[in-house]
Amino acid sequence: MNIRSLLDHLAPRTCLLCGGTAGARTLCPGCRDSLPWHQAPQCPRCATPAPEGAVCGACLKHSPAFDRTVAALAYAFPLDRLIPRLKYHGALAVAPLLGECLTEACRTQARPDRLLAMPLHAGRIRERGFNHATEIAREVAKRLDLPLDSGSCRRIRDTPPQMGLRHDARRRNLRGAFACSADLGGMHIAVIDDVMTTGTSLNELAATLKQAGAREVSCWVAARTLPYRG
Repeated sequence: MNIRSLLDHLAPRTCLLCGGTAGARTLCPGCRDSLPWHQAPQCPRCATPAPEGAVCGACLKHSPAFDRTVAALAYAFPLDRLIPRLKYHGALAVAPLLGECLTEACRTQARPDRLLAMPLHAGRIRERGFNHATEIAREVAKRLDLPLDSGSCRRIRDTPPQMGLRHDARRRNLRGAFACSADLGGMHIAVIDDVMTTGTSLNELAATLKQAGAREVSCWVAARTLPYRG
């Protein structure tokens, strides 16, 4: 029994959602089973729900720069409460939970050469004190024994928030936002992020990675927003 396992045995963790006993995990079994796992048939490129798992119309019309997307969860309750707590209120305990769920979703995927967390501009990191995507990526890298690239890609433009912008405005907002200093020739890169909404940020980053020589870019996201069905 290693030190971590011994500590979990002697002092079991408290469930992040209900406050009950979670053992060695971040959630108790009941809360874990109630999570909104994203298991419906979905587009293999962008993970939006699609009949029979076919490539969706949007990806057929405008093929994204990334090659595939794996989303662990749907962005619904309680994720829509937990993720903002991580990003904007420093609730770092949420990151291991998201990393744990993402690991479970990606365990059977083709192993990438390295993981890369969605970069955050230096100004935002100074403001928050951390990059939430990096915190999630550390957990995935540890659990899957994959190298995490923390330095070769940067966000060089502190773009305004994407929320509320139309699709074309989102693309203009992010044009030239990233730079990569590494030679990624022939590599398969998996980009880690918390939530995929339109995929605009991930698409721009994937295009930058392809320009740096990446052969494949996969998006591994903790949660995927789903189309509203009123």
